[in-house]
Amino acid sequence: MIKNFTWTIPNVLSLYRLIMFPIIFYALWVDLEEVFAMLICINLITDILDGWIARRFNQATEVGARLDSMADMGTYLLSFAGVFYFKADLLQDHLLALYPFFLLFALCHILPLIRFKRLPSFHLYSWKIGGYIQGIWFASLFFIEFWPSYYYFMVIWGILAFSEHLIIQFLISRPASNLKGLYWVLQTREAKKV
Repeated sequence: MIKNFTWTIPNVLSLYRLIMFPIIFYALWVDLEEVFAMLICINLITDILDGWIARRFNQATEVGARLDSMADMGTYLLSFAGVFYFKADLLQDHLLALYPFFLLFALCHILPLIRFKRLPSFHLYSWKIGGYIQGIWFASLFFIEFWPSYYYFMVIWGILAFSEHLIIQFLISRPASNLKGLYWVLQTREAKKV
């Protein structure tokens, strides 16, 4: 299966999210908007749970961090694919703000693939908070309504979080997981250790 994989609850939840990708994609493909939105929301909830359980019960592993990051990226991409497919009419006057958002998001994943030959698994606090902000925005968009002010708050937070991520990528010299944030990297001189 996966080298050094252990059957912990956080790892199983991350695997669940990975396994759900084809099913969520199928719901998108055949126009099942409510099913799509509910499955994405379940993925978002299991993302919260796997991180909390891993920290609370000391089950955090390097393999788990990498699985979680892959599952996060897939959920993220599917979420926004669904947003553009199902809700494009609501966003058409607000799309310009998403260009820097997606450019920085892409760079956060492409650069570590080039430098370290793997996806990042920093698990920065800014990204975790951003995930909550984006999850709330996604759920409200599909189940309540579109709030432009919250949308722009989400976009600005994402741009700042992605910028922090990129700065850290240039400070470290080898792949690392669970770095918390730029403050902690600088405080512990992590940039010189990793």
